Amino acid sequence: DGLVVSIPDGDALGPSIKRAVTAGIPVISMNSGSDVSKNLGALLHVGQSEFDAGLAAGKKLAALGGKNGICVNQEVGNVALDLRCAGYAKGFGGKVKVLPTTNDPAEIKAKVKATLQSDSSIDTILALGAATAGEPSVAAVKEVGLTGKVKVASFDMSANFLKSIVNGEAVFAIDQQQFLQGYLPVVFLALHAKYGLMPGGNVPSGPNLITKDKAGQVIKLSAEGIR
Repeated sequence: DGLVVSIPDGDALGPSIKRAVTAGIPVISMNSGSDVSKNLGALLHVGQSEFDAGLAAGKKLAALGGKNGICVNQEVGNVALDLRCAGYAKGFGGKVKVLPTTNDPAEIKAKVKATLQSDSSIDTILALGAATAGEPSVAAVKEVGLTGKVKVASFDMSANFLKSIVNGEAVFAIDQQQFLQGYLPVVFLALHAKYGLMPGGNVPSGPNLITKDKAGQVIKLSAEGIR
């Protein structure tokens, strides 16, 4: 009665999706693929706009008093990650420098630490992945004695980064709410099959900023397999 698909590679998955659409199977994309979903014939996409999520993060960090920030990008050239940094820069309004790294947490920690030591005016860090870059950024800030003075936020969530939020070592995580990405398409397809109902456009599942007041609940629900 329907197909829910994530589209990390439109070229690879596109032909199969188009065949499903041609066969009359209603398709909804989720998580990845918002840029190609419509052209492939999907009815809608449930997911998070990377630019808009970065924009929301930048505005929040600016509201917290940030003036000089870095965006820790572990894969410069990855369109999704570059969009996160671009949105952050626009929303932040102040000075933002992209700090290119690899996916090696040890390298990220060393680079963030060196950057903080070379420029004492940096007061804000946005990491693009909690486990990969967020946790090492928190550790780097702690090692140079700037916990509480340099604000650290990150895309996505990890158990340790959530604990850092609870402990006041980080300010928030950006949750794209994967539960909704899996749940809502099934609900929409069921309603479509029964009653012909369907939302009129894409459905944003995020960003939801997980701040200290929400982090405890997320940790509890994660242990239950819900978040």
